[in-house]
Amino acid sequence: MKLIRFGEPGAEKPGVIINENYFDVSALVSDYNEEFFGGDGLEKLKRDINSADLPQVDQGVRLGPALARPSKIVCVGLNYKDHAAETNAAIPTEPILFFKATSAIVGPNDDLVIPKNSKKTDWEVELAIVIGKKASYVSEEDALNHIAGYALHNDYSEREFQIERNGQWVKGKSCDTFAPIGPFIATPDEIEDVHNLRLWLTVNGKTLQDGNTSNFIFNVPFMVSYISQFMTLLPGDVISTGTPAGVGLGQKPEPWYLKAGDVVELGIDSLGTSKQTAKAYNGE
Repeated sequence: MKLIRFGEPGAEKPGVIINENYFDVSALVSDYNEEFFGGDGLEKLKRDINSADLPQVDQGVRLGPALARPSKIVCVGLNYKDHAAETNAAIPTEPILFFKATSAIVGPNDDLVIPKNSKKTDWEVELAIVIGKKASYVSEEDALNHIAGYALHNDYSEREFQIERNGQWVKGKSCDTFAPIGPFIATPDEIEDVHNLRLWLTVNGKTLQDGNTSNFIFNVPFMVSYISQFMTLLPGDVISTGTPAGVGLGQKPEPWYLKAGDVVELGIDSLGTSKQTAKAYNGE
């Protein structure tokens, strides 16, 4: 199943994609939130859509974030060897974890707003895990049973805020519009092998990232189990699993970053594509 949310910002309705067509399921589901994912909502929806007369939705509609605002976004840093190498970082012996503010979440094709005073706004195509069942101290063997699905995520990062302004990475990760999620959440049965997915990103048509989840340092079950040793993951929570090489910070001979007017496009096998146009912060 593929889950979408559509409509104007703040007024999105839940929907599904069936045979590439969009359908409104707001008569069956209030939203894709903690209550939905934690309350057997996916299984109920799978049953109910077979007998429901679903209104079709025009595919020109704006897609919102693929899930309602979760309790947290947990990110795994430096989870591809090639990305660690390009940033001159050591290969982690345990996952590096940081938070990204949930207020950064936007729709997959919404504009990227370059933050006020930003000089180093960067891109990171990532596979996002959506938690479907409360996870606390789960084993690797049981971890996949706690996953509702997967989505495309661009973990935008302001490198000066992240690296040069003291403290933790969260400052460079949490600016408004820095977490476009979607176009949809794919349930695990839609993914043949989550550890063999190509992920790519272009800026103004030039391919800069072209990687594969087969190059994870830490795989999906390990990440879910590991994070659950330190905090309870709630239904609807997002784990963003790291990015391959090719970010602005790693460009040779010199790093370069996004400016107003740049167009960023990205995608992951089986998880669709998204597109953001960079806009300058205007004080609103």
